[in-house]
Amino acid sequence: MSTHFDSFDISPVPAPAWDAAAPENFRGIYGMPSFVTVTTSDMAASVTFWTGVLGFFSLFEIPGRLVHLRRWAFQDVLLVPGTPPQEGASSPAVNFACVLAQIEQVSAACEGFDGVVVSGPRDTPWNSREVEVLTPEGIRVVFTAAKPYDPATQEAANLRAVGITAPAHGVEDNEAHGR
Repeated sequence: MSTHFDSFDISPVPAPAWDAAAPENFRGIYGMPSFVTVTTSDMAASVTFWTGVLGFFSLFEIPGRLVHLRRWAFQDVLLVPGTPPQEGASSPAVNFACVLAQIEQVSAACEGFDGVVVSGPRDTPWNSREVEVLTPEGIRVVFTAAKPYDPATQEAANLRAVGITAPAHGVEDNEAHGR
């Protein structure tokens, strides 16, 4: 693939920066391009965890049937009653974008919850920082924040090796970058 271009203007995710500010939680109604459904045996406890620790809010609720949670635009989670995956079973995973300052916030917020496992923060070879949370429902939630692009780093070399380069100044967004 040789046509990569910046498209930050169509995403709620801010451009990578050490001091990037998170967008406000999005309360609008839209056709969801994707969402996660989480089965829980304790709806109230799940709502408390997802809203109080992971930064979601309740967009709406159908009592006893569904709680629709959201953070930024296109970060939707539907909580539904039922039996979560059995302990020891493979944990489903979902990734959500965040800004760098939120990585430590999520990690610290999890400390007060029993049974919640946190891994990280860790830096990735593709120039992001992540923290992984195993929720009370057994879902692996990974918060990922892009780090600012520094062409002198190994991460930048890794991206160049697969054809992703920083756009040159003055290049239009829809012009090809890289190979």
